[in-house]
Amino acid sequence: MSTSELDFLVVPIPAPVREGLDERPGDHADDHRAQPPAPRPQPRTMRLLREQRDGLRDEVTAGRRQAVERQHALGKRTARERIELLLDEGSFTEIDMYRRHQAHGLRIEEQRPHTDGVVTGSGTIHGRRVFVYAQDFTIFGGSLGEAHASKIQKVMDLALATGSPFIGLNDSGGARIQEGVMSLNGYGGIFQRNVQASGVIPQISVVLGPCAGGAAYSTALADFTFMVRDTAQMYLTGPDVVEAVSGQRVTHAELGGAEVHGGRSGVATFVHDDEESCFEDVRYLVSMLPSNNLDLPPSAPSCDAVEDVRPRLAEIVPVEPNKPYDMRQVVAELVDDGDFLELHENWAPNVICVLARIDGEVVGLVGNQPMVLAGVLDVAASQKAARFVRFCDAFGIPLVTLVDVPGFLPGTDQEYAGIIRHGAKLLYAYCEATVPRIQVILRKAYGGAYIVMDSRSIGTDLSLAWPTNEIAVMGAEGAVNVIFRRELAAAVDPVELRSELVAEYSEQLVHPHYAAERGLVDDVIDPVQTRAVVARGLAMLRNKRKQPPQRKHGNVPL
Repeated sequence: MSTSELDFLVVPIPAPVREGLDERPGDHADDHRAQPPAPRPQPRTMRLLREQRDGLRDEVTAGRRQAVERQHALGKRTARERIELLLDEGSFTEIDMYRRHQAHGLRIEEQRPHTDGVVTGSGTIHGRRVFVYAQDFTIFGGSLGEAHASKIQKVMDLALATGSPFIGLNDSGGARIQEGVMSLNGYGGIFQRNVQASGVIPQISVVLGPCAGGAAYSTALADFTFMVRDTAQMYLTGPDVVEAVSGQRVTHAELGGAEVHGGRSGVATFVHDDEESCFEDVRYLVSMLPSNNLDLPPSAPSCDAVEDVRPRLAEIVPVEPNKPYDMRQVVAELVDDGDFLELHENWAPNVICVLARIDGEVVGLVGNQPMVLAGVLDVAASQKAARFVRFCDAFGIPLVTLVDVPGFLPGTDQEYAGIIRHGAKLLYAYCEATVPRIQVILRKAYGGAYIVMDSRSIGTDLSLAWPTNEIAVMGAEGAVNVIFRRELAAAVDPVELRSELVAEYSEQLVHPHYAAERGLVDDVIDPVQTRAVVARGLAMLRNKRKQPPQRKHGNVPL
């Protein structure tokens, strides 16, 4: 860590102590002279005790003025300002305000501020209970010690016990070095609770400053991670360590900034320009999630989607299988008010994952994106979609899968990176899911990618297809080249023969009703009726109950 990174760990000697160290013998020669009498203590009264209590609370909540000014100068809010922005007005109840560390050594006992660098408690978002912690960078740089960790663990336990979402606001330099192994032990307790809460309550991590070392693991274990550009950084080892080990020079932003995790690593689910828009989206996300795995997602009033015709759907998607279009436009026509929340917008953009409502009910939509790599599945896209499918299944959110996929991305890079294993993650996620599942095949659905995208064979409840659907092992051109390789090589006019064979293959094996005739597609629908048909399907499946087989857990191909 750089010197600047460690500044917050250097405990300054308080002025009275420092002055005492500088004194020389004889400086108190006149101490025998009469001193003015000390003021008599005021008698204990309820009024005095209340005033002392109020004064201490005001002092704690105000913070140190210079430290607050430094935080603002960095373009960051204080912990309490952030909580105020996140939660409903006046709803926050603080827990452990007076907590102080009990550590000794390296002069840390000379500084024992209240809260120990983290504000914890509970409040509401849109009237629904959540638990939250906000690390306070103005105290010990937000570093995590034993008391700090204990406070976070307490609100995590309360969130799990009450079945409430848990939100962490991260702004910390990492483990508090002066407390040694107790800091590491504190992180371990937090990680254990992250895992215990996984799939039981939604966990949201918001990175608003440094999130270094072990702290990054708690963020990675959360269901959703928000980061703010320019101020947020997240990494296991800082730039100085990277340079010392590898000789590579890299800035904090290049190593672990919001753009890196939003577009390359996939750790960040959402990236925002400022804290205001970040907290606005956190609130929006919470409004679409159930409080726990036993509750239903919050619903809105029905908007008669079952009768809704969308003519534009017949215009968005080209009939030609190789022409691109934006799958987001299809999603906007399917969901209520065209309003949806896209996850991992800049990571693996060849597949889109969104939360939205259809006829007032929350759904998760997964769709291939023909605008990027023709919508193929690759390593990153498989990971992205698999994690989203598993989240939706854990919290009872129905799944709608929009299919237009030419296959898995070929090439040595993908094979060496484990496309088989990562593709199997998505396959596993769909096979394991017990929530209502609807598949809509818009155009291409080729090979193993068709199977993986929630086909009838792996358990989708309702499979729908447009008249433009092409379900096959591969496209007609490729199939003819393989099947009739010798005939084409010996033909007088191979171009004409190929054209005839492609037409024959398409007519016999990939015509719109081929899969429907064999029971693999439930209906070939008019594209303009898609929103209405999906809404009816979701209503039909709303009371679906499916018990998984009795076992400890499966072995996901991680």
